[in-house]
Amino acid sequence: MSKNPPKFQAYSPGIQSLLPMLYVAWADRVLSPSEVQLLESKMSKLTFLTEKDKSLLKSWCNPSRPPSRELFQHWRIVLKNAATKMLSEKRESLVDLGLEIAKKSSREENGQYWSNPETREALEELEISLGLIHIKTYEELFPPNRQNEFIASSFEIEKMTQLLDDDFGEIRRRMRVLLSDPIFKYKTLRDKKDYRNRILEWCTHLAKQGLGALSYPKEYGGEDDMGKYATVFEMLGYHDLSLAVKFGVQFGLYGGSILFLGTKRHHNKYLKDTGSADLLGCFAMTETGHGSNVRGLETTITYKPENQEFVINTPHEKAGKEYIGNALHGRIATVFGQLIVDGENHGVHAILVPYRNENGNLLEGIRVEDCGYKVGLNGVDNGRLWFDEVCVPRENLLNRFGEVDENGIYSSPIQSPSKRFFTMLGTLVGGRVCVPSAGLSAAKSGLAIAIKYALKRRQFGPSFTEPETVLLDYPSHQRRLIPRLAKAYALDFGLTYLRKRYVNRIEEDIREIETLAAALKSYATWFTTETLQECREACGGKGYLSENRFADLKADSDIFTTFEGDNTVLMQLVAKGLLTKMKEEFHDEGTRGVLRFLANRAFTSVAEKNPITIRNTDRDHLLDSEFHLNAFDFREDQLLYSVSQRLRGHIKNGKRSYDAFLVCQTHLIALAEAYAERIILEKFIDAVEECEDINLKTILKKLCDLYALSTIETHKGWYLEANYMEGVKTKAIRRLVDKLCKNIRQEAGALVEAFAIPDELLSAPIAT
Repeated sequence: MSKNPPKFQAYSPGIQSLLPMLYVAWADRVLSPSEVQLLESKMSKLTFLTEKDKSLLKSWCNPSRPPSRELFQHWRIVLKNAATKMLSEKRESLVDLGLEIAKKSSREENGQYWSNPETREALEELEISLGLIHIKTYEELFPPNRQNEFIASSFEIEKMTQLLDDDFGEIRRRMRVLLSDPIFKYKTLRDKKDYRNRILEWCTHLAKQGLGALSYPKEYGGEDDMGKYATVFEMLGYHDLSLAVKFGVQFGLYGGSILFLGTKRHHNKYLKDTGSADLLGCFAMTETGHGSNVRGLETTITYKPENQEFVINTPHEKAGKEYIGNALHGRIATVFGQLIVDGENHGVHAILVPYRNENGNLLEGIRVEDCGYKVGLNGVDNGRLWFDEVCVPRENLLNRFGEVDENGIYSSPIQSPSKRFFTMLGTLVGGRVCVPSAGLSAAKSGLAIAIKYALKRRQFGPSFTEPETVLLDYPSHQRRLIPRLAKAYALDFGLTYLRKRYVNRIEEDIREIETLAAALKSYATWFTTETLQECREACGGKGYLSENRFADLKADSDIFTTFEGDNTVLMQLVAKGLLTKMKEEFHDEGTRGVLRFLANRAFTSVAEKNPITIRNTDRDHLLDSEFHLNAFDFREDQLLYSVSQRLRGHIKNGKRSYDAFLVCQTHLIALAEAYAERIILEKFIDAVEECEDINLKTILKKLCDLYALSTIETHKGWYLEANYMEGVKTKAIRRLVDKLCKNIRQEAGALVEAFAIPDELLSAPIAT
């Protein structure tokens, strides 16, 4: 038979009415003699068939010449498309499908014929005579309601959402409703000026809702609730990340600098207008020449006692402030620079510097340049600022940690310059608490799109006569997405813990929270970048279409690994913090502390590194949370001990501390990663143990197991080198990860539904 099938419209309505039955008759690629006789005898009596129709049908009923693969595939595609359009209408049988196709293709004057009861009766007699239709073939033409299958789960989705919403369910619900409003509807704007104006308009709408001032004291229009503010920022991560960043710069960085570095005089003058977005400002810390090295900033803030003023100056081009958000819309900046009083440098401080008047015109001595188009976040007006001997009143110095009086005398409640510097930066750690949560929201959006698409997209199959396989049924596809879904849940609990620690912080906890924030910010934003790329690839060419949002999600979240601290630099700070803590503990406990540490290492060697344990492949053992946590603890402790020994050895051999740290740099980053992973696992295990709903607890335990085992699998080389496991055990872990992926696949749709991302925010056609 011809390999080039005619266009479907070329078939007569009579032929089209019979094609569904021909298709299922040939589905097994065999027509028995009785089937041939039946078809020929029945079809010959159908009065609506022409002689040409009957001749064509007879050629298709030749058992020795089955329809070509091309023709059969052609039938399949056309019938599936037609059946899909009938899903919302009454649909009973193959006869209904055939009649619907014939009715739509016939001329208007003959269309009524296909609604004739006699015609239906003749076709139904043929269908009954053909006997039972194979259920898989029938479901291929009439797929079951995927929505019902999609949301089926062993747990209540709403309860999982409530668990993930933690203590902020109401503000999350409010944000879901607010961001679903038509005014926040996405619209592609390629011109950065138009895009920036829209983001500014959105930001103003949020401010009018009272959301910008949430963390400010009530007397300035706020609710004194940092937890709510952080939650709003996280929810904006489901929407447009340019809006999230603009919101964060205005109310978090700029407003936060006034709140945390200023005193009552600054709060009274600026906070209310800042929270309402009537006064737009920016946070001018980073410089072109020094990047993450805040201590090395070159901008100077020099006090002139004769005028009771500070003079702000950029000494050379590369000392200009770089990548400043709100630079083009803003009127005032919190500027960080070296505070110089009477010739003495007191280190980095912050001061408020107006740079535009109410009409938007630049003030004297100020130069602002647009950073131009970026890889992403083009709705944020990033710019560069330079100051040429700009004078501001003495009262503009944010003086919580350093004051200059009328006589030019500097004073500070913290005498140590180093401690003062780190204390000042510690008050601004809120950004590192918020950014990873918004990044995780973007990753969740990507996972929701990819998994929803993978649950309905079919590709390839055992044979061309059988239904194609759903993408998420492929083990390779499960491996791409399911472990990342488990990790997203793990990070959710880890970041919730970080937020609670930060909101309820006391002074003694600040350094530990800084270390925790730096670790989780880095780990979570790296996860976002990697996950969105994998999700895009998992959606194939559809994922490459701008309408399905991966382009924006990837481009806009990419910078999250860099701002609020470059991840690689932050992870080194994390490792240094862990080493400092270890040193302090040993110093406090003396010899007893060293002996205790060595005793713990000896106990681990006996209990966890014995020949039986390192080869144990028992399923109960591999799924034991105690085994998971022990493995994570061991990796962190071993890396901490080994890097401390290496540093000590290098310094003992004459290297400066700086040079010793350079030699151990990659080792330090591995230590910080192990610390982050251990914290996240601990919080996930806590969440599982604290969960009272048995159905939620069951699926959470599976997700926790998958996060733990897939992480161990990632580091299996290290565990093998450390003799903590043998190959037989790491192979068993790999197989168990595969099984967990397959098991969780059945719940994947419900698990992403539990993120409760409104369709208006997800806004990806392939996810609907």
